[in-house]
Amino acid sequence: MPPRLEVIGLEGLPEVRPGDDLTALVREAADGAGGLRDGDVLVLAQKIVSKAEDRFVDLRDVRPDDRARRIAAQCDKDPRQVAVILSESAEVLRHRPGVLIVRHRLGHVLANAGIDASNVPQMNGSERVLLLPEDPDGSAERLRAGLGGRIGVIVNDSPGRAWRVGSVGIAIGVAGVATVLDLRGRRDRDGREMQASELAVADEIAAAASIVMGQAAEGVPAAIVRGAAHFLGQGRTANLIRHPDMDLFR
Repeated sequence: MPPRLEVIGLEGLPEVRPGDDLTALVREAADGAGGLRDGDVLVLAQKIVSKAEDRFVDLRDVRPDDRARRIAAQCDKDPRQVAVILSESAEVLRHRPGVLIVRHRLGHVLANAGIDASNVPQMNGSERVLLLPEDPDGSAERLRAGLGGRIGVIVNDSPGRAWRVGSVGIAIGVAGVATVLDLRGRRDRDGREMQASELAVADEIAAAASIVMGQAAEGVPAAIVRGAAHFLGQGRTANLIRHPDMDLFR
């Protein structure tokens, strides 16, 4: 049989709230789709992980400092939101009206530190935004341990990309998956030694799942990727992030 990959969207997950048992909710949804199998990779949208971990901030409670106000004026954003973005950032890389690009404390380079209010229910006049999980790798590992079996877990997000139009799913949390496949030193079909080939396999799996999960009102915040068992292993999201000293584009 030729190589094949199957992506199964998990429907029926409820609106996740702080303190919910995400492992139990995902297991029930997976059982409704036929259950998890040995070698599966479970991919979850960052938002449901953040919601379960209560990573909400209500902008009504935020008091921006002078730096946040100055940057907010330069990029035409709410100073309160900018203050939250800065609290999650290690470095501001670029900003202009409507755009604020930062290096997140986890190392990811993305707009607004991954913070937004899309698909974030509001209540009693709240102005809530949602942050990335505190420790996405740890979140993925807890889910993997709770679900049991020989599976991998990826927490994905869909930031924009430098030089390319549109967003693509990437892995921001990983457990039980080899994040990068190093092909350097192997031979191609013509016998030439490969010098620089490294495959971001966790990102490729996250992107495949994102096609089924969607980005807006689809209501499919998790998916099973089947056929990628050969990528199970040990990896950390940090392995996917290019060290600043090797970044030629800043």
